[in-house]
Amino acid sequence: MSRKLLIETQTLKFSPNSLNENVSKENGNLVVEGILATCEVKNGNGRYYARDLWEREMKKYTDLIKERRSLGELDHPESQVINLQNVSHLVTDYSWDGDNIMGKIEILPTPAGNILKELIKNGVTVGVSSRGMGSLEQRGDIMEVQDDFELLCWDFVSTPSNPGSFMGVLQEGKNTVTYDYTKVNSLIHEILCSKGSCPVF
Repeated sequence: MSRKLLIETQTLKFSPNSLNENVSKENGNLVVEGILATCEVKNGNGRYYARDLWEREMKKYTDLIKERRSLGELDHPESQVINLQNVSHLVTDYSWDGDNIMGKIEILPTPAGNILKELIKNGVTVGVSSRGMGSLEQRGDIMEVQDDFELLCWDFVSTPSNPGSFMGVLQEGKNTVTYDYTKVNSLIHEILCSKGSCPVF
């Protein structure tokens, strides 16, 4: 079996009116929290992750969190490497709630982080997605992730594969607003043009 890049996504939902209430006490950055991953169920990609697999990977990931190296990107690259130019956030904490891995994520004041922050502030629904390397084995109607799985990071993306799980600024997750891609592109264009670099979409 060959290892390949495995990507799993959860939806991020929140109340846009509550964003100012959830900032880091250390540096004022926006902080979001919610489900990072769910184990012991077939996910939206038809994959199954055993709990012991996630427990092992989260133990290793704890060192990255402590060292403030638990970075992620805005959008998924097709790579095992985290590109520092595209970093948007930092996972600052996690805990278990049943079979859910709950996480806290600080949005960084980087170019990609500023785009992410503006999307969130404007009510755009984004997903948080795990990126890892591993192999799969077909078992009935599911693809079981094998013991060689290695978690790389969590990225923010536009298309969720697991719409049943939510992450948000406040736990209530009410008043979710979803915008179409035209508004998203317009917002990204506005942010980039305000910095003096105006790409064509």
